[in-house]
Amino acid sequence: MAAGTTVELRGAGVRLAADAYGAPDAPPALLLHGGGQTRHAWGTTASVLADHGWRAYTVDLRGHGDSEWPADGDYSLDAFAADIRAMVATLSRTPVLVGASLGGISSLVAIADSPDPVACALVLVDVAPRMEPAGIQRITDFMTGHPDGFESLDEVADAVAAYNPHRPRPRNLEGLRKNVRQRTDGRWVWHWDPRFIGNGPGASSGRGSPDETRSMTDQDRLEEAARSVTVPTLLVRGRVSDLLSEDGARQLLQLIPHARLTDVAGAGHMVAGDRNDLFNEAVVGFLDEVREV
Repeated sequence: MAAGTTVELRGAGVRLAADAYGAPDAPPALLLHGGGQTRHAWGTTASVLADHGWRAYTVDLRGHGDSEWPADGDYSLDAFAADIRAMVATLSRTPVLVGASLGGISSLVAIADSPDPVACALVLVDVAPRMEPAGIQRITDFMTGHPDGFESLDEVADAVAAYNPHRPRPRNLEGLRKNVRQRTDGRWVWHWDPRFIGNGPGASSGRGSPDETRSMTDQDRLEEAARSVTVPTLLVRGRVSDLLSEDGARQLLQLIPHARLTDVAGAGHMVAGDRNDLFNEAVVGFLDEVREV
């Protein structure tokens, strides 16, 4: 499998960390993770895409992973969408956008709000304008449930296993280091700016809850954005997802009539992490078709 090289991309006033896979002159694909995740959430997807002739970038969204924290604490949907448009402007070719959850709705808005082409194809991963309130609340509870962090990586693994009971608890905890950072007091905290969930200095600015979950409830705006999508589109849903129901997926297909749906068995909201093999198969097959058109 192709190996990645860490690069820096330019967002809208922030520096964004990314890993690039594949030949520099290959058609580009930007992989945009969900809120609270990092660029390492995609498993082998970027490497597989590179092996199939794509230049794949896994990107840490603003305030996440190794990317810069915005000085003004702006984690609005508009800010994430602006970062996508800024990254696209630096590429020599219009990319494919592969967006999970927050990365997906940010891609929808980036496409809708730009007068210029932002994507040649779109892959939405377990996200659509109509999301299930109970699933949104469960994400909120998970992201806000440990404001003081964890004493050990074992505690981190316990929290992840409680959120994803259908996924085996990892025996090797080293991989968790990509999703957490260790404070000077020795405690482990999630690898994002605390202001993203309203637990830091920016909370008083009106950004007092996770911007991902608040944005997911702006159904009217997301529906309007979806109606504007004309590029080839694939929706990948986790079959046991509590966030995107079958009804929500069908509504997305009505908003984007040319879109297609893939249901991944055994996967929840974190589709790429739950069933990376089936996820890769669906995405690669779709993008190979797109490239041939």
